[in-house]
Amino acid sequence: MGERDLRVSDVEREHVGRLLQRAVGLGMLSLGEFTERMDTALAAKTRGELNVVLVDLPGIRLAGQPAPKAPQFTYAPRPQYGYTARPQYAPRMAHSIAPGNVIRSRLSGVKRHGNWHVPQTILIDSFAGSVKLDFTQAVMSTQVVEIRVNDYFSSLELIVPPDATVDLNGLELIGGSAETKVRTGPPIGPLHLVVHGKVRFGSVSAKHPFGTHWKKFLNGA
Repeated sequence: MGERDLRVSDVEREHVGRLLQRAVGLGMLSLGEFTERMDTALAAKTRGELNVVLVDLPGIRLAGQPAPKAPQFTYAPRPQYGYTARPQYAPRMAHSIAPGNVIRSRLSGVKRHGNWHVPQTILIDSFAGSVKLDFTQAVMSTQVVEIRVNDYFSSLELIVPPDATVDLNGLELIGGSAETKVRTGPPIGPLHLVVHGKVRFGSVSAKHPFGTHWKKFLNGA
């Protein structure tokens, strides 16, 4: 019996579901394609049937195949801030980030709120600072927004509308913390945030605006 003929477990199906959700966040799949492939994955009985939904997605590990090489990173000193040993996050991804989509915080606080325009991808590059992104009145260009985090001793606070979902599972924590009071997914509401990257001795939190739960309770939701 070959590798493709082996039966799959619920754990493997859930793993593939998370990979598909990540593909949506990276712009590889539309929401319709995500739904179709999830239906196929949930119905799959063998690894061959399960791998069909991943075969055209670059960088995805299929069942029974060796893991792909880790993405390459470039490093550059930042002497103007006095901590030259700190690497600058510059992953070679499938699509680059425009300079206007990068939010940097150095020993200070940055806020985005009101009717600000949200791009498909945001890079948070923060050192000993704080970043607060309020999406409740933001102007969205896409349903799924990818947030890449490169955090040192900083905090990132995400405030999202009541029906939004947030995925923090892609974060790598080094002496840091990640907390969400928001439903994880899949992306079925007006906004879905996919947050990944590194948090070093910092924190990431996702929540609804103050009073959201009381409003739902009073409205009988």
